[in-house]
Amino acid sequence: MRTIQQLPSPHNDGVTDDVVLVLTTWPVEADGAPLARVLVEGRLAACVTMLPTHHVVYRWRGRLEEAEERQWLIKTTRAALPALFAAVAAAHPYETPEWVVLTASGGSAAYLQWIRDGTSGGAAGPPGRTT
Repeated sequence: MRTIQQLPSPHNDGVTDDVVLVLTTWPVEADGAPLARVLVEGRLAACVTMLPTHHVVYRWRGRLEEAEERQWLIKTTRAALPALFAAVAAAHPYETPEWVVLTASGGSAAYLQWIRDGTSGGAAGPPGRTT
């Protein structure tokens, strides 16, 4: 039996893509769900995953801080980034919200196309999922 590391991966060929994943956080006390819906309805994101609450420790303005936050994973395209950033920054309660953009270097062709379609007016849901 081969391990997953030994399996060929036709979807990870090292070619950069127009699909990106944005990481941001949202404070627990601020309800971010309405913004997430606006981002998807407005086709700035194909999907916003709001992970469960987690505890963070960080340094801010020279002081050690701790907080409860939710990590967001926003699936979108490079073309949507300027408007997406503007929408998140305008609604975000933090002075300096987390904003890290990771470029897709591969993945399922159908899923990547679903993200493209979701930010430009195509498919209604992830491949293989029915509503």
